[in-house]
Amino acid sequence: MDTRYLTYILTIAKKENMTKAAEELFVSQSTLSQYLSKLESELGTPLFYRSKGRLTLTPAGSLYIEAAEKVMSIKNVLYQNIQNIENRGHITVGVTSQFGLTMLTDIIPAFKVQYPDMIIEISETNLPGLTRMILEESIDCGIMAINEIDPFSPDQVTILREEEVLFSIPVNHPYRKKNPDRPIRIEEFAESFGEENILLSKKGSTLRRLTDVVLENAGWIPSTVCETNSISTTRSMVAMEIGVTFISESCAIDREHVAYYHVEPKLTRLNALVTRKNWIQSQASQCFCNAIRNYFNE
Repeated sequence: MDTRYLTYILTIAKKENMTKAAEELFVSQSTLSQYLSKLESELGTPLFYRSKGRLTLTPAGSLYIEAAEKVMSIKNVLYQNIQNIENRGHITVGVTSQFGLTMLTDIIPAFKVQYPDMIIEISETNLPGLTRMILEESIDCGIMAINEIDPFSPDQVTILREEEVLFSIPVNHPYRKKNPDRPIRIEEFAESFGEENILLSKKGSTLRRLTDVVLENAGWIPSTVCETNSISTTRSMVAMEIGVTFISESCAIDREHVAYYHVEPKLTRLNALVTRKNWIQSQASQCFCNAIRNYFNE
């Protein structure tokens, strides 16, 4: 049951602004405007009053929103009832980082013993992609690394832990003689690594956002830059003495070839479970999410 376009109109009504609605939905403003114009043309009446960038509901719009909310509720109850039949069902999970895959590897075997007929579909993607999937309600939940909870609402997000982000260099780097294990102060980066090739995560990722902040605060303008979309590839490039990078604690392995340093002030990101709105969970999906929430406390 595809209710994506109902979500579009509900979001416009909530934000009262096309630009803000498009940002929350991770679609272009033109796409959203075209859909709204097409829908209003089909209905033969406007759903929103337009006034100085603000969109407010017309009487017809209020009726449409009321009906859309009822449809979303019916869909959720239907899906829950279907999933509760003999504990059969389907949970779709997205992950953005290695810690999520490791977590699922630990959680799923015990879960499948309790709910052998539940199907868990796992998608590995980047942060912008998973954010869009959750907002569009095309996936049930995400295990993700984030810098802040926006654009999600607080009731969608469970913070699992605060994860430290480390700076990594080849184990034979000359800096190791100067500083074997002391944390690196941000003001040291430009002087000590200004000529190094810095390996960056793709834009939109939590690591990239943290890296960009460090570069700005340190006044560090790297002479050479390499962008990758794979943490394992980035780590291997550091081990091969191709460059230096920032890397999350959960991915800080291969310490025979890579040296990791704490940063001062400390760099952190959030590991979180984010669920889609309007997800009325079955007993099995509640059990699955509780296992994720309790993972770092066991």
